[in-house]
Amino acid sequence: MSGPSQRQGVMVLNAVPGLGPVRISRLLDAFAGSAAAVLEAPASALRQVEGIGPETSAAIVSWRSHFDLEREEEQLARIGADYILKGEAGYPERLAELPGAPLGLYIRGCVTSCPSVAIVGTRRATLYGRRVARTFATELARAGICVVSGLARGIDGEAHEGALATGRTLAFLGCGLDVDYPPEHAELAQRISQSGAVISEYYLGRKPDAQTFPQRNRLISGSADAILVVESDVKGGSMITASFAAEQGRMVFAVPGRIDQPSSRGCHALIRDGATLAACAQDIIDEIRHQFPRRAIKTPIGAARPEQTELGICAAPSLSDDERKVLGALEDGAVLHPDAICRICVMAQPAVMSALMMLELKRLVARRPDASYEAQGRATRQI
Repeated sequence: MSGPSQRQGVMVLNAVPGLGPVRISRLLDAFAGSAAAVLEAPASALRQVEGIGPETSAAIVSWRSHFDLEREEEQLARIGADYILKGEAGYPERLAELPGAPLGLYIRGCVTSCPSVAIVGTRRATLYGRRVARTFATELARAGICVVSGLARGIDGEAHEGALATGRTLAFLGCGLDVDYPPEHAELAQRISQSGAVISEYYLGRKPDAQTFPQRNRLISGSADAILVVESDVKGGSMITASFAAEQGRMVFAVPGRIDQPSSRGCHALIRDGATLAACAQDIIDEIRHQFPRRAIKTPIGAARPEQTELGICAAPSLSDDERKVLGALEDGAVLHPDAICRICVMAQPAVMSALMMLELKRLVARRPDASYEAQGRATRQI
């Protein structure tokens, strides 16, 4: 194989232990922007670059001993992926704007230019959180917004599934593209790559670890116009992503939950500290339209335009079958406790409580001081 091209040279540098985007950029700057020149330079010259010590310079000089470039190219072709440099077509535009963005990305699928929202949350999601994530993702994708997430268990998986139902989604991995993690999402990753893209900054075969996921999180937030946190404890990985989003100048939204639920503490802390409360997908759509008036966002096809309640908060028009049943039990001014709704709807209590929480979030029902529920405003017109 002849000397590496610029693309191949960056791919090699990306796989050198101890090198990240910042140090690779310094090396390129020191060698007239040529990755091949960096790989051909003697260790003594490499050590003149800030941050490049003896171990790193030795690893660069001996790169052929620990990285098989030809095999990497063959594996890329085998899995139907490519390595795309920053600035080239197919590299996420919003991510490319950030300092410290990866100089290249492994991408399986296609990245197009469109508004995007990252949806993140805990891996140990509640039924409520899963339903919220899928509902938001479905409505955002229907409006032409690409949903970005991390392919993890819980909220991430629900966000991808919801987006695939009506539009596009991107998944950023904390491992190599050829590593199935989590293994149960291998088929989901394949479907994502067929209508969107699965993306990683890591070389093929790279296993996930405690460092790769926080690094991955900065890409999730950096590639989006806004981020939505659905469920997270105060020390969850999603809070790291939210922190990255704030540093990157992205809008941060959070969905409220039960005050006695640990998985809601992070969202409540974000709202307390200035994040925007999201009661429905339209809250996010409207804000993106306001912040980025030139970004093309469609009115969701097949969905009625959300109405305004007396509080001025939009009520999401789409309802699940369980939500329709529960809302139907509260028509004509009925005020009922959950156990009565269970009997009327012939539903298990967990399903009823989940539907009530979703309806309350959508401002279609209200919980009274005695723990009973009633329909709110013109909610019954949604039945």
